[in-house]
Amino acid sequence: MVTRFRRYWQIADILFKYQFGSFVQKLFPGTYRFRRCSECDIESVTSVYQRLRMAIEELGPTYVKLGQILSTRQDLLPPEMIGELKVLQDHSAPLPFSEIREVIERECPHHKDCFLEIEETPLASASIAQVHRAKLSDGTPVVLKVQRPGIKEVIETDILILESLAARIEYYYPHYAVYNPQGIVRDFAAQIRQELDFINDGRNADRLRKNMMDLKKIRVPMIFWEQSTRNLLVMEYIEGVRIDHVDEIRGMGVDPREIADRGFYAYLQQIFEDGFFHGDPHPGNLLVSRDGTITFLDFGIVGIIYPERRFHFTHLLVAMMQMDPEMMIKALEHLGISIDETVRDQLRDDLYRAMLEAEGASVGQYSFINMSRGLTDTMRKNHIRMPQNLMLMLKVIIMVLDLGVTLDPKFNFGEKAEPYVRRLARRENFIDQYLYRASHSVLETVDGMLEMPRVINKTLRQLSTGTIKIDIVDSDILRLQQSLDRTSDKILIGLIVAGVVVGSSLVITVADVRIPDFVFYLAALAYVVAIIIGLYTIYHVIFGMNKKKGDF
Repeated sequence: MVTRFRRYWQIADILFKYQFGSFVQKLFPGTYRFRRCSECDIESVTSVYQRLRMAIEELGPTYVKLGQILSTRQDLLPPEMIGELKVLQDHSAPLPFSEIREVIERECPHHKDCFLEIEETPLASASIAQVHRAKLSDGTPVVLKVQRPGIKEVIETDILILESLAARIEYYYPHYAVYNPQGIVRDFAAQIRQELDFINDGRNADRLRKNMMDLKKIRVPMIFWEQSTRNLLVMEYIEGVRIDHVDEIRGMGVDPREIADRGFYAYLQQIFEDGFFHGDPHPGNLLVSRDGTITFLDFGIVGIIYPERRFHFTHLLVAMMQMDPEMMIKALEHLGISIDETVRDQLRDDLYRAMLEAEGASVGQYSFINMSRGLTDTMRKNHIRMPQNLMLMLKVIIMVLDLGVTLDPKFNFGEKAEPYVRRLARRENFIDQYLYRASHSVLETVDGMLEMPRVINKTLRQLSTGTIKIDIVDSDILRLQQSLDRTSDKILIGLIVAGVVVGSSLVITVADVRIPDFVFYLAALAYVVAIIIGLYTIYHVIFGMNKKKGDF
């Protein structure tokens, strides 16, 4: 069990190790523990972002996941930092099978009846889970995704620490508030908690399989729900090679160019038609079988875009391809991005400049990548935050394009995407969306008109019975309330002082016959203190009134 206090010191030690001591000292004044690294040559690391990436790797799975997510936020972070964060790989040393067996036995008490065998050597080992091959009782080959024991407690502790760090960063470094550290941590906490729930992982797989069932040679493994739990996921085992192993793909007699096209169009359908897309197209999560089938793996991260937003995402794609900055701005506004009119012209110029620079690229796919980077650089320059699902979409497309170039050096984004966009237009997606939005607006207007008599009648009844409530919020009323509070405080102090003076006077008057000497001195002291407080209050009231008069 990792305590929060102990974890704080572990994090502080690692940050000191990688020369972020001043940062820790400012966030946590009084921190004095220092630790020198004797195993790695920090002096040879010249970039602060390199040191940051190395620190994240040592901090553990929570921070590695956070770094991977932040690597998609090109609208927030500088390119050098993004480049280092992209190096982060979610890999860990495998746990002994005895620890994995304990999880399997706990999650599946009748595992000996469910599985004929379970291979002890893992197929893969990540920070959250470990993967082992197995066979069901009927001989069906499967894969077990087993959650690492104790990982939930570690992650929950780290989330609490990250929330505290985010709040402190905004307090001690106000200029970083524009990056919304607390909002980033909230989004990250929600996402990683979803990844810890393997039931959610399996449902994502089922949904993706259903959406792509009509695509030829695209496959998502079946989930065996009878043996699966929140900490153990049992899925179909499918043989294949990583999608970036081009020579092995050719060795199977499969044309890599066909794989590039097939994967590209599968992702376009997921994003722009289904609105539910695989969010981590890492080469290790895409396998190619001997017949050229692409198999998707790892469904912890998915992007979800509801229909109206898919329409505007498509507009954004068209604007990039047609070099239309005004269309791009309108699409961004429809996606919920607030753009101040004072910067609109400058933003349009910056976007057009980025488009011109992207057009000068020699290879088509780099045009889109440069456009995406130009868009995010422009948003960061103007302190405009982009929606997380938009950044995830751009990241996915860029990663897919990188894979496309790996498989086919002549892969051209414009040539591949243009027919797809035309097909969307032929299907009248745009017209359908406009008609839907127009009809929806008309229905809302009619509904409001029909509801108006009922609302008026309800308001009149509330007025007649005296049950209507009106909330008024105004700065003048707030100042009046504060003034009344101060006045009541002064009245209370005056009453207390008067009571003390009167009481002390009575005690002093009868002191010679009825009370001991120490009571007399105590009353005299209270009398003097009350007079001093009274005089100070009178002074404060008189000079306070004069100051207020001078303000007018």
